[in-house]
Amino acid sequence: ATIRVADRILTWLWNKLYNGIDIKFSEQVHELTDKGHEIIYMPCHRSHMDYLLLTYSIYHLGLVPPHIAAGINLNMPVVGPILRRGGAFFMRRSFKDNPLYSAVFDEYLHAIFTSGYSTEYFVEGGRSRTGRTLKPKAGMLAMTMRSFLRDSRKPITFMPVYIGYEKVFEGGTYIGELRGKTKKKESVLGIFKTLKDLKKNFGKVYLTFGDPIDLDGFLEGQNPGWKEQDHGEDFRPDWSKPAVNNLAIEVVTQINKAAALNPINMVSLALLATPKQSMDEKILAQTLNLYRELAVDMPYSTLTTLPEGSGEDWIQYAEDMQAIERMKHPLGDIIRVDEAQAVMLTYYRNNVIHLFAIPSMLACLFINNVKMNRKDVVRFATTIYPYLKAELFLHWKEDEIQPIIDQWLDLCIKKGYLTEDGDDLIRPPVSSNNFIILSVLSE
Repeated sequence: ATIRVADRILTWLWNKLYNGIDIKFSEQVHELTDKGHEIIYMPCHRSHMDYLLLTYSIYHLGLVPPHIAAGINLNMPVVGPILRRGGAFFMRRSFKDNPLYSAVFDEYLHAIFTSGYSTEYFVEGGRSRTGRTLKPKAGMLAMTMRSFLRDSRKPITFMPVYIGYEKVFEGGTYIGELRGKTKKKESVLGIFKTLKDLKKNFGKVYLTFGDPIDLDGFLEGQNPGWKEQDHGEDFRPDWSKPAVNNLAIEVVTQINKAAALNPINMVSLALLATPKQSMDEKILAQTLNLYRELAVDMPYSTLTTLPEGSGEDWIQYAEDMQAIERMKHPLGDIIRVDEAQAVMLTYYRNNVIHLFAIPSMLACLFINNVKMNRKDVVRFATTIYPYLKAELFLHWKEDEIQPIIDQWLDLCIKKGYLTEDGDDLIRPPVSSNNFIILSVLSE
């Protein structure tokens, strides 16, 4: 009954707030459920809207809504019981120095998993205030693995989910917290205070299901023959801790792999790379079209999606969303952002900055060097890549990156952003438009 009532309320709410929910690659979820897999949904955590949107979408896909691990801070009067009836179970932020609580919670999760219920929890723990995917916290994953070591009859599959916003609901709150304000505790009064925001337009939501991670197969890769081994009384063998940590990294990597580009984060990528966060409209449109071409010709992954339209359309859309400002000029309008807009656009840029990390690194090398030998470029890039991979959770393995770098260099040559002279690669003249675009990409 709670789900049915919530469905009507949320349908009304989404129509008030958003221009639609764009759901991609949901067919693989149906395939897994048809095969009898228990699915653990692992979304990124950008907003309190995440679990509402994901559960709503799962329900409308004709699937059973999951049980959701929620922070104890959401167990408020009136709201807490409603969330519980909708599938939430509340947990403390820390289990330290409380072995009884930890043991009871372990058993509760084991009961859920062995009964075959789908579950949802956030591997990042809390919401990201910067828009970047946070370093994962592996506590819930460790409990999931211990349960699976105890009873692996029901196959468990992790489903990474990317959720992207053109305008995040808590944007103003995040800016305040980044400037040093104390995080306000969630309250019923706070919910009522947000009702005034229902008049605002928050654009579109992008929800992409990533590549599933089969827990049995993952453990076999980490420790072959694990099913025949003795896991000890507490099901905490020596190899389990590094396996859990590797699984946590794999989950956030797969979340990033499913990132969706939208007009707001595309404009953010371009404008924030300029010294004064401003650019001639024609050059901005040209830069955005370049980004689009790069994303089409060398997609980050098969899951990466692009918005419809061209750079000119995205500029107009961002202006309509009040994300940017236009300064009229006889020689051509200037598109800019003020300080508050720039801080918020940083958030949206950070959602997808990893998608252009490799071409940006290569552009940076050529901004600082007029001419470079191709072998040197590849050597520098492969040396830098492990640091980028660790920071941005990029999905290529270190031994896979060299051909990717070569493909990017070939594409830059084809587009005219680099020229080839034997074994040397040369950047365009400083006075050219191509150099300006290369410079923006490098930033």
